[in-house]
Amino acid sequence: MSLIVPGSDEAVVVRSAGAEVIGRAPTTMRLLADSSAAGGALSAQRVTLAGGANGATPHHHERSAEMFYVLDGAAEFLAGQEVVTAGQGDLVVVPPRRPHAFAAAPGCDTDLLIVITPGVERFEYFRHLQRIALGEPSPESLLEMQERYDNHFLNSAVREKRH
Repeated sequence: MSLIVPGSDEAVVVRSAGAEVIGRAPTTMRLLADSSAAGGALSAQRVTLAGGANGATPHHHERSAEMFYVLDGAAEFLAGQEVVTAGQGDLVVVPPRRPHAFAAAPGCDTDLLIVITPGVERFEYFRHLQRIALGEPSPESLLEMQERYDNHFLNSAVREKRH
């Protein structure tokens, strides 16, 4: 494993009031720091999910690991072929190329800090998801963006059985 050295020696400060918010209940995302803001070291966002809401369908990242820290509530994570429930204060790290997905645990709201490292410019991807939710482009339009955003979609029999 190699260390990712940020391309900047400046601290990154994102004030809560200045973060872009996408979506509304049951899924709200606060965009904190995209890869370019963090010198390529990471991308970070905060996701709030209402009871049982889906956060992401099964996918993997070729070049990045993804860290999930449960700030509040509980979430279910698909990690490979295993489903893990994590509660407040728990951390889940998924390495590159490992299939994963996440959702709020049934009947439980959850608040997650998500960090991808090394960073990938992902904010435009999340904005695109918002446009899909509003009915503008089709969900299939995401297939054309998989490589650009290092977000490769999968099917998972394990997750489909659980939800």
